[in-house]
Amino acid sequence: MAEHYDVSSTGTGGGTLAHPPADGVSGVQRGSRGPGRPPAAGMSWVPGGSFLMGSEDFYPEERPVRRVEVDGFWMDEHLVTVAEFRRFVAATGYVTVAERPLDAAQYPGADPALLRPGSLVFHATGGPVDLRDVTQWWRYVPGTEWRRPLGPRASAKGLGEHPVTHVAAEDAEAYAAWAGKRLPTEAEWEFAARGGLDGAVFTWGEEFAPGGQMMANTWQGEFPWQNLLADGFEGTSPVGSFPANGYGLFDMAGNVWEWTSDYYVARPSAEVQHACCAPRNPRVTSAQASLAHGEPGAHIPRRVTKGGSHLCAPNYCLRYRPAARQPQAVDTSTCHLGFRCIVRGAGGGPAE
Repeated sequence: MAEHYDVSSTGTGGGTLAHPPADGVSGVQRGSRGPGRPPAAGMSWVPGGSFLMGSEDFYPEERPVRRVEVDGFWMDEHLVTVAEFRRFVAATGYVTVAERPLDAAQYPGADPALLRPGSLVFHATGGPVDLRDVTQWWRYVPGTEWRRPLGPRASAKGLGEHPVTHVAAEDAEAYAAWAGKRLPTEAEWEFAARGGLDGAVFTWGEEFAPGGQMMANTWQGEFPWQNLLADGFEGTSPVGSFPANGYGLFDMAGNVWEWTSDYYVARPSAEVQHACCAPRNPRVTSAQASLAHGEPGAHIPRRVTKGGSHLCAPNYCLRYRPAARQPQAVDTSTCHLGFRCIVRGAGGGPAE
């Protein structure tokens, strides 16, 4: 099935930066403020250009490495926070997917007791388990939503500067539209995450912890039972807790996965792989192409998520890297998935 590529429109909007960037870290520099003033507070200019997208060294879905070009854009310096999402909900009365009644017809065979509004929550196991069975650590918990990220009896009080979680793709897009922004494409996100270090393993360079310094909120130890907390965080961390990358962007690795606007296909199309020139601003727009035929929930489109999370560990999910990617059903929300927004074009004008 063919993928469809185009370039989206742009907008302008608001946002705030809670934490200043950490300078002085080897290989990481403050990003450019860009041409003119940013279209909203707390956005950094990503100059665009040509880069090598993907990796040959880790997971099959990251292959092949191919040269891609993207135009410049403004990007939120940090993930959208609980406090920012709260302002959006207060202004609009928006109700997230995790808070809405479920349609039983969409989930044939599901336990009727679970057909209530809720979301997926991670629970550490008591010891080593079969890593092929994600039900060992993921539970659908009715009553869980962005205000109550760990379950109905736990609130987000004190987590205002943490990334908002339990947001489905539709929720992220609704916020972005309200703010006059857009979600990034996969190519835009990956280019931004690299921070000018084309081909590097991590957003900050080649070494996971240069000089012993933890550079992102990930899982240290044996997942899903032994978290050594070397980075100081068991769950999500406040945005800006770790150094920014070369474009002044925080948490482009770890903390929480991030939604993109691209639908998921396992490999880029032959057109993209073998183009005579580097594709410019590629985007996968076919929801049909993203369906996982023969798998549970095969009728639900999937989007690309990027960046890894605090639950990514070397023994299970070494995906806190720019090239890493994974599919996520558009109706699904979890405790380790959030988003950030962009505005395309210098000064917020259209990229087309």
